[in-house]
Amino acid sequence: MENSNFTVVDVRTPGEFAGGNVAGSINIPLQEIVDRAGELDNMVKPIIFCCASGNRSGQAAAYFKAQGLDCENGGSWLDVNYNFSK
Repeated sequence: MENSNFTVVDVRTPGEFAGGNVAGSINIPLQEIVDRAGELDNMVKPIIFCCASGNRSGQAAAYFKAQGLDCENGGSWLDVNYNFSK
């Protein structure tokens, strides 16, 4: 995975994000993501959403895919981090 070809958005809480995250990822908590949707427009696409288990990132990905955004559910931030290391 090349970080310059997409953007990783972590939808966990700021506290969870501070405990560990994908290098270069952006933290926008799920409860704020719809209100901050304008920020996603300026990000490199596709956007890869991640969280702790893939549940919250799945919700974000499903919502934004329905809006026509080029995005995917990356699942757990640990999985995304692992894929970066390949």
